[in-house]
Amino acid sequence: MLQLNVQNETSRLKAVVLGTAKSNGKTPTLEECYDPKSREHILAGTYPVENDMITEMEEVAKVFEKYNVTVFRPEIIENYNQIFSRDIAFVIEDKLIKANILPDRDKEFEAISHVIKQIDKNKIIQLPEECHVEGGDVMPWNEYIFIGTYSGNDYADFITARTNIEAVEAIQKLFPNKKVKSFELRKSNTNAKENALHLDCCFQPIGKSKAILHKNGFLIEEEYNWLVNYFGKENIFEITKEEMYNMFSNVFSIAEDVIISEKSFTRLNNWLRKENFIVEEVNYSEIAKQEGLLRCSTMPLIRL
Repeated sequence: MLQLNVQNETSRLKAVVLGTAKSNGKTPTLEECYDPKSREHILAGTYPVENDMITEMEEVAKVFEKYNVTVFRPEIIENYNQIFSRDIAFVIEDKLIKANILPDRDKEFEAISHVIKQIDKNKIIQLPEECHVEGGDVMPWNEYIFIGTYSGNDYADFITARTNIEAVEAIQKLFPNKKVKSFELRKSNTNAKENALHLDCCFQPIGKSKAILHKNGFLIEEEYNWLVNYFGKENIFEITKEEMYNMFSNVFSIAEDVIISEKSFTRLNNWLRKENFIVEEVNYSEIAKQEGLLRCSTMPLIRL
C-alpha cells in the first residue's frame, strides 16, 4: 500500500505521478481549447507536437530517477491529452482528493487506477458535485492550505476559472486543523498574459521560506500583500508579466534545496543558485505552450 504524505510543496519527494505525452492526439480545434495560451499557439501554427513533448517529459523522468523518486505514469488513452496530472487529483496529508474537473477529463483519473488501487480507499475523497477544484490551485504549506479561486458572479463564463468557493469551504471542513487561505485570481479566456489559470501560475513557495510571485495574477491587492508579508519581501522572487506568461512560477521542488526548472528561465535560475538551490534544468518550452509547466504535470504522492 502507498502511505500518502504531503504536508507542503518542498519536502523530499519519494513518489509522484508524472503525466504522459504519448498518444496525445491531434492539435485541438479552437472550440476544444481550455485556455488562452493553447488558442494562441493553434492560431499561430506553433502548437506543440507529440514527439517533442514526449522527449521533454522523459527529461523530467530522468531527473526523478537521479534522485531515487518512484515515478508512476498514467495508462495510455489513445489520442488523449494526459500531460497535466496535477489537475486530476492532489494529496494533502494522507488523503487523495479527486478533483472535480472539466467533465471531458474524467478518463484521466481512470488512467491512474493502478495507482489508486494501492491507496487505502478510506483515504480517497470525492468532493460534492458542486465543488469545482483542480490541483494547480491547491498548495499545502505546513499549517496552511493556500487555494486559488474565483468567486465573481461571472464564474460560469470563464473556462479558465477552475476552483470555486464551495471547494474552498469543503477543503476547510476536511482539514479543520489547517488554516485555509484563498486567493482571488485574475481570469481571462482570451488573453494569456492577463490570466492566472491556477494559483501555481502566479505563485509558488520554494525552499523553507521563499516564494516566486507575480502581483498581477491576484485580483485583490491585500491578498497579494498578505503573501509578501508572510514570506518577507527579501525572500520573494517577483516575476514580470512576460515571465508569468512563460510560466516562471511553475517550477517543481524535489526537495527543499532541489528544484526542477525550465532551462530558458535564466533570471530565475541564476537567482535560485545564488540562494543556494540546486537547479536541475530541463527543456519544457513545448509543454509550456499549453499553459502548464513542471508543477502542472506532476502529482506528488509521498514527501518525507
